Parts: sequence; structure tokens; C-alpha cells
Amino acid sequence: MLYSRQGCCLCEGLEQRLRSLDLGTLEPPLVLEVIDIDAPGTDPVLKARYDLEVPVLAFASIALPRVSPRLQGDGLYAWLQRACSSALGSD
Repeated sequence: MLYSRQGCCLCEGLEQRLRSLDLGTLEPPLVLEVIDIDAPGTDPVLKARYDLEVPVLAFASIALPRVSPRLQGDGLYAWLQRACSSALGSD
């Protein structure tokens, strides 16, 4: 899950870099879901929690550490695999 907002260059950059990866080959396989925290109908609790923090990646309802805006490609893939494994407690 990527908590994001339209017009945020960091959010849009991270989304683009994530979409360029084959997330289905991660363990466990992932599907990117983007939540615009400013969209009508978005849970106000989510908006309050992430308003000043976006972009925020979350896995299994756990916010992952902030990813560097410079990380991309294989480095981003490896970081995401480690972060998800840690979130699941299999590290």
C-alpha cells in the first residue's frame, strides 16, 4: 500500500519506481495499491496519520521505513523484499 497524494513529486516518483518493478516476484508476491489521502471518502484517520508523512509505504498494515528517493531498480526491489520480510517477522 502506498499512501500518497496528487501533485506530490516524491509520491509520484515512488509510485513510478514501484510500478517499474515486478512486485509479483517478491516473497510474498505484492500488488501495489495507491491510496490518495486527499481523495473524497478517504478515512479521516488515515489522512490525519499520513498527512505530513507521504509518501508512506505499508505492508500488512505496518508502515515501512522511509525509502530513499534515490533508490530504484534492483536496489529498491531488494530493499522492499527486506522491509516486507522484517514486517512479517521473518528476518
